Amino acid sequence: MITVPAHKVRQFGVEFYQTSFTTGDIQKLVKFEVLNYPAIEEGEKKRKTPKTSPINWEMLEKRIARSEAAFQRPMIRKKIRELVQYYLDCQEAQNLPAIPGPVIMISEKRLNFSPIGKNPNLGMLQIPEDPGILRCLDGQHRLLALSAQTGKDMEIDVPAVVFDTLDPRQTVELFVTINAKHTRLNPSHLISLAGRRLYADPHQALAHDIIRRLNEEEDSPLRGDIKILGVGKGRVSQASLADEMGDLFSNIEKIGGTGRFKEFEQNGKRFFLNYFKAVQTLFPKAWAGRKYSIKTGAALRAFIRVSPDVMARSKELKNDPFDHFGIREAIKPWGERIGEGRFETDGEWRKKLAGGTRGTVELLARELRDALKSQ
Repeated sequence: MITVPAHKVRQFGVEFYQTSFTTGDIQKLVKFEVLNYPAIEEGEKKRKTPKTSPINWEMLEKRIARSEAAFQRPMIRKKIRELVQYYLDCQEAQNLPAIPGPVIMISEKRLNFSPIGKNPNLGMLQIPEDPGILRCLDGQHRLLALSAQTGKDMEIDVPAVVFDTLDPRQTVELFVTINAKHTRLNPSHLISLAGRRLYADPHQALAHDIIRRLNEEEDSPLRGDIKILGVGKGRVSQASLADEMGDLFSNIEKIGGTGRFKEFEQNGKRFFLNYFKAVQTLFPKAWAGRKYSIKTGAALRAFIRVSPDVMARSKELKNDPFDHFGIREAIKPWGERIGEGRFETDGEWRKKLAGGTRGTVELLARELRDALKSQ
């Protein structure tokens, strides 16, 4: 067990720790991994390592795992060389810090934090000495360069931020947000990955793939309206829709079993594309108008929440629940009983927003369900 002083910080419901590690701790605890694809970053060309090179490339590359489930960029040799030279300059001059800013790490396990003294946010953080328990989310090149020199290690303290409560979706979104804004990383290679390449959880993976299709298909009513992984011009956050879909898929599997979820895995993309096409057809004025809130995150979540009821009603009408015609026939009563006025931003929508966004989602979902039942 490695124990280090730490400061616990809480931001918007998420807790993390500010601490520091020795170079030796880094070598023991951190797992380095990159996305395994053939492109060579930033014009790098394969070349033999000169015998006089201060960097042990062979040893360094053995430390880096390659996986289709990873999302880090391939190692950039030029960047490693520049960092190593900078570290050597710092070591020689003794007048500059080598790594003044914190690297960001993700723990695969929950860590134990013990407060010390009167401040509950200051204490000691305990980290099991399991190889690779920490993954580097930001600063991987800086850490690799620490152990890149042939025949010698550089012993310094490395400031770090450690998260131990993030799920896979949050980890990916945090990585994209950091790198898309502050480095030359093009986030498109992440956004374009299938959900199974990004998320271990099948519900989150399916939600990612469905939302991507809704945002990218030329004939999708939501094309360009969703901000995928925090990137893009869309107004609706992927995260809120993904959370709603994740709960939906979990309930589908819980109630209907693995077979029911597998059926939805195969037909879910088609269903949601046809579903929102049917909603657009039913409420054309609200869907196209700027003074309506039908395409907000709250409204879309409500439509997602009642999708099992829509499929059930379509089956009652002896139609294919995944087909556009079957869905359109099932939701017809919404046109009369709900109406486009319900989504006017400065009208009925604002009146019912008083309970907050969460209340608005459930309230609209209840109205949609009741309209289907009263047929």
